[in-house]
Parts: sequence; C-alpha cells; structure tokens
Amino acid sequence: MADRLDSTEAPLDRCRIVLAVPPLGDAADAVRQALSGGDVASLIVARGELDAAAYQHHAQAMVEASKDHGAAVLVEADSQVMGRSNADGMMIGGDAKTLAEATARFSPKKIVGYGPVKSRHQAMEAAEAGPDFLFIGKLDGDIRPEPHPKNLGLGEWCASVMQIPVLVMAGSAPQSALDVARTGADFAVLGLAVFACVDGPAEAVRKINEELDRHAPRFADEG
Repeated sequence: MADRLDSTEAPLDRCRIVLAVPPLGDAADAVRQALSGGDVASLIVARGELDAAAYQHHAQAMVEASKDHGAAVLVEADSQVMGRSNADGMMIGGDAKTLAEATARFSPKKIVGYGPVKSRHQAMEAAEAGPDFLFIGKLDGDIRPEPHPKNLGLGEWCASVMQIPVLVMAGSAPQSALDVARTGADFAVLGLAVFACVDGPAEAVRKINEELDRHAPRFADEG
C-alpha cells in the first residue's frame, strides 16, 4: 500500500521523503520549491493552532501547490477539511475503534493513516483496523538534529513485523533521513530539515534524495 501515498508510476525501492508542512503563511511557496527539488511521496499538512477555517484554507493551498508533482496531500484528523480541500486523505489518532470507523467510511477512496504510534501494542491494535500507514513521532517533533531514538526503535520493529507502510519522524538535520531509512521504514518525515534549510527547500530535497539513493537500504534486499 506504500504506493497509495503518491501517484508516481514507478515507486522507488528505498525509503522516501514525506514532508510535514508547517502551518505558515508562506508554506505554499516553500512546498512548491521543495517539490521542484526531486522525489517527494506526500505531504502531511500540520494544523498547529489554526482554527477550522484557516486550516481548510491552508490545506487547499497545499493541494494547489502540489497538483503538478504527484505528491499525495494528507490532512490531520479532519474529514470535513479533507473533503472540502480535495485532499487525498488524512491521518487520525484516537483508539482502534475510531480508526476502524474511519477506514470503513473513507477507504479505499481516501488514504487513511494512523498516528502518532507510541508503542508496539498500539501499533498492533491499529494494524488490525487496516490503515494505509502508521506514523511514529510528532509532526513538530524534529527539535534535535537526529531522530528520537525511541522513534527509530519503534519504527524498526514495526517495519520488521508489519506489511503496513511505516512513516518515522526524522530530525532537523537533512542527514537524519538516512537514520530513518536504516530502520527499514518506508518513509522519512521531514519538516525543519527541508523548510529551514539555509540553501532552500529545493536544494534540501535534492541533497536528501541523493543521500538516500547512495546509502539507503533497498527493500528488495531485505529478508
């Protein structure tokens, strides 16, 4: 199901980039720059402190910014915003029952992911509801250059025992995407590493993809 997170015809056989888009006024321009830099599978549109109307406007801007690049756009836990913005799906939290209800209602027409996952038990319960992906970490959790060790450990475990695509929050340094890739996770979620890069979002995406091309494990080699 990893290919549901983007619309490319030939998905790469290694960990890919997912962007955690901050709730900022200039985010659309930054996203356009990032997507021009190379492969990005999808965007998760962070809500932050935005109210419903502002968040819908923000999500619509992300859908517009990404429409020519094949990246899926996912919103946070708001089915109305998902529908009104024409986003490709959403990521929700809550208990397994809430997730099961969402997947029954919206899948497969829309992508329904689950997160944040904080434990193995939670991951296993969520997996039974059939989400399109599991997200480990916090969208604003990239406060250090490296990914949180607990996220890496849980991501490695989930990737090793589950068929569901696994997303792990990276750190604020671009090279942290490779730390995520080495866990076997399908996607590295990047925020500050791209949007706060001194060389700009496009160059950040280009360099990260270059490092992943060179050093990330290939899924075909696993097992």
